[in-house]
Amino acid sequence: MRSDTSYSAWIPNLLIILLGINALLAYTTKASGDSTTECGAIMHDGSTADNATEFATTAIMQDSRMGGYLRNRQEVNGGSASFTNHRLLQSGTPGMDVSSYQGNVDWTTAFNNGAKFAYVKATEGTGYTNPYFAQQYDGSFNVGMIRGAYHFGRPDISNGATQANFFVQNGGGWSGDGFTLPGALDIEYNPSCGSSCTPAQTCYNLGQAAMGSWISDFVNTYHSATGVWPVIYSTASWYNQCVGTSGDFSANCPFWLACYCSNPTSYPYHWGYYTFWQYASSGTFPGDQDVFNGAYSQLKVLATNG
Repeated sequence: MRSDTSYSAWIPNLLIILLGINALLAYTTKASGDSTTECGAIMHDGSTADNATEFATTAIMQDSRMGGYLRNRQEVNGGSASFTNHRLLQSGTPGMDVSSYQGNVDWTTAFNNGAKFAYVKATEGTGYTNPYFAQQYDGSFNVGMIRGAYHFGRPDISNGATQANFFVQNGGGWSGDGFTLPGALDIEYNPSCGSSCTPAQTCYNLGQAAMGSWISDFVNTYHSATGVWPVIYSTASWYNQCVGTSGDFSANCPFWLACYCSNPTSYPYHWGYYTFWQYASSGTFPGDQDVFNGAYSQLKVLATNG
């Protein structure tokens, strides 16, 4: 048992220790803050963000939503699937597209409700893979759907070839089994800034020629790896702004039009029609609502021959 005298001698030392720890913590916090402010946070692609907020936003947007900016703009402008031209839909084959935002999908119900095909997000950039990919990709196949995978392109992260290879290695491959659609490249509005992008940022700070080269890089690499040409997903407005006439992919790549409109009338350079049409962000099926521009037998041909 310690005497009162020994306790009285020990207490001042304890106070000194506690004061020292508090000072050290205060210094560490300030140093950390100064480092973030002056140097920027390190991004997943090796670049730097201006501040910690930009870093956090970009990290979240690594799982970007297909048609995210289009969805927001249509909501602001009052767009609705109820205005869709049902005659055009009835002449085609109904389907859907999903990503991690849909989680585990009830594929049996979707199939029973009429969905004949599904596109599933597999990858984004060079580091993101959909954690629900197996449940969504295999699950749609198991109930009898024709399915395919898509990649959300990020020209701000790497070149097109690198991302095409990453896509193929993580679910974007193809086989002519009649149930696998060619992989799709989702190339659209920059998710890092969305509706607040400057015109340059909207196009990932690339000119039309550079963007055309990036897409060509992806398309050719994917074709070399799989033997089929990928589908290209975009909006007419983004594509015309950011790619324009720099590269004609219409001869090889089916076009997947994103347009929450009553009747598609505008297409990018040299595409005069859509192969797939994403016409709404919600509806009968989980995820986005799509239609294939043809009969089911023609969809089977695409899944067999590419």
